[in-house]
Amino acid sequence: MTTQEAMRRAKALVAQMTLEEKAMQLRYEAPSIPRLGVPEYNWWNEALHGVARAGTATMLPQAIGLAAMWDDAFLQELGDLISTEGRAKYNAQSAEGDRDIYKGLTFWSPNINIFRDPRWGRGHETYGEDPYLTSRMGCAFVKGLQGDGEYMKSAACAKHYAVHSGPENLRHEFDAVVSKKDMNETYLYAFEKLVKESKVESVMGAYNRVNGEPSCASTVLIEEKLRGEWGFDGHFLSDCGAIRDFHTGHKVTNTPQESAALAIKKGCDLNCGNIYAYVLAAVEEGLLTEEDVTRSCERLMATRYKLGLLGDTTPYDHLGITDVDTDENAALALKAAEKCMVLVKNDGVLPLNISELKTVAVIGPNADTIGALRGNYHGTSSRSVTFLQGIRKALEGKARVLFAPGSHLWQTNVESCVNKDEGDRIAEAVACAKAADAVILCLGLDETLEGEEGDAHNGYASGDKETLELPAIQKKLLAAVTAVGKPVVTVVTAGSALRVEEGNAVLWSWYPGQAGGDALANILFGKVSPSGKLPVTMYHSLEELPEFTDYNMKNRTYRYFEGEALYPFGFGLGYCPFIYEDAENENGAVTVTVRSEGYMTADEVVQVYVKKNDSEYDSLNPSLCGFARVTLDAGDFRRVTVPVTEDAFFVYDEEGKRVPAGNNFTLYVGGSQPDAVSCRLTGKKPLEIHLVK
Repeated sequence: MTTQEAMRRAKALVAQMTLEEKAMQLRYEAPSIPRLGVPEYNWWNEALHGVARAGTATMLPQAIGLAAMWDDAFLQELGDLISTEGRAKYNAQSAEGDRDIYKGLTFWSPNINIFRDPRWGRGHETYGEDPYLTSRMGCAFVKGLQGDGEYMKSAACAKHYAVHSGPENLRHEFDAVVSKKDMNETYLYAFEKLVKESKVESVMGAYNRVNGEPSCASTVLIEEKLRGEWGFDGHFLSDCGAIRDFHTGHKVTNTPQESAALAIKKGCDLNCGNIYAYVLAAVEEGLLTEEDVTRSCERLMATRYKLGLLGDTTPYDHLGITDVDTDENAALALKAAEKCMVLVKNDGVLPLNISELKTVAVIGPNADTIGALRGNYHGTSSRSVTFLQGIRKALEGKARVLFAPGSHLWQTNVESCVNKDEGDRIAEAVACAKAADAVILCLGLDETLEGEEGDAHNGYASGDKETLELPAIQKKLLAAVTAVGKPVVTVVTAGSALRVEEGNAVLWSWYPGQAGGDALANILFGKVSPSGKLPVTMYHSLEELPEFTDYNMKNRTYRYFEGEALYPFGFGLGYCPFIYEDAENENGAVTVTVRSEGYMTADEVVQVYVKKNDSEYDSLNPSLCGFARVTLDAGDFRRVTVPVTEDAFFVYDEEGKRVPAGNNFTLYVGGSQPDAVSCRLTGKKPLEIHLVK
């Protein structure tokens, strides 16, 4: 259904509503209007990496892990999986009269904020630090969720618009001050692409202010950019409680009525929170007109018509509870988990040869917990396989598996912890390591340590991190186990950068979803070659970075970082070397021959970066402008074409205007970015193409 047709029907429906009825429809808990055949509807639902918070669903890797796949076509397929399960659950639950929270078809996903600082606890909800990668993955996810049929399969939401990435404990009062260049080049880029290319149905405003204006009532962000320049015709909603912050935190209004009026007049149609309970009072006080309320109500009803939720028959009505948590979806979850894991260090110990193993020790607080699989905004899987379970399954009848947790995930007082209960656990872990031929050491974080304010339990930082080091008790465990001298594979469960170098191999698992244990085992024992690439820069320490509250991009992310990364953006090792040959640029694409010199079928991510040699406005370092994932058999080769859009040859000046970047460019194509660390770690330099336009 076109937006025009949906809006025509919405206008006709809303014209029959009273002012009170219209005002009530602007709340996320929208009541029914029986006389008009409008059922109740709760707009709040989540689907960041699977249908969340509404019972059983396929649980995919957390968003940062999905980004590490560098596979937008597959991510679109996963988005379709999510929308299928979402429709199926909606049909089944609404048939039973359950229209409660988390049961609708308006999914408040994806989170396309730029993960500019590794301290941010919610960074693992994003697609990483690069605007281009974020835009490609975000557009694919939206297309998967919404589909391309007459009716939307589900409605996606681009959040949190727009300059939003911590600190969590300041978000209700914080003003993110950002230059016009950084605003357009970095923070708005992906949002514009999702609006224009994937036609995302909704946009959620952030909690904080941006350059003095509340994000949910911004002249610049909503009126000028979103509705004006980009032509967005969907609905806009607030983050939960964000409009209340207008008068309680930001102090830009004095009363709830003023806050409600400011938000609606600036274009915020839907309120997650309770401030739109004051809409009628705002009208009575002359702060709002009925026309203001009508406009927002029409946009919301148009979305419901696009979804077929107001009496229409849709192609998705046949979906039911048996379409949830299927074997086919579980197979896709395993494929995603395998693709997302990133091998950042390997001295040759991986892959482990099962025939040479008699005993394997699986150690660590994340070895046998579902919490290590989930990340935040997760569903409930019926098929979760922990790392320990996956390894045991793979080694059944072949090798003995010893297990010791070694420590808790986190402990404030390391000495008291070690001297008491945890001392015995570290001793047990060391004993297991000594008895083993190889050690799988599962360390890191979970959603209780890095996450959203109010959800995470690390009250000292409201979900953000204060260091890039592992928790102290885990560092003690790591030192004790590696000192034994056995081969150690360090598996890091986290959604962000940490400084972890210890171990013969280091594998970043992120939060890999329900199939994490099976995926890890397949990689450890050589059934699958690791193929994920980092969507963020891994730094040595926070001392290398600006203050957390500084939103200037200088010395942030791989594009502007002035130092040398621990593990660079775009980096990831595998078991099969790939050779790049005969690169050329023509007709808006880079074409290159990729040849496998490996012994097994494996994936490679071909990456293209651009340096704009003539422009004073270019980023400090070459920036990503194209990528493609390719699968090659042992010894096989393929001519791979990577599209490069015109955006690669433009820059944003200090006024935030998109201008040509001159005539002289260097394109780099290879399996990593062309930085010194990547070249040293991979032993290869990307091919260069010098281009004069």
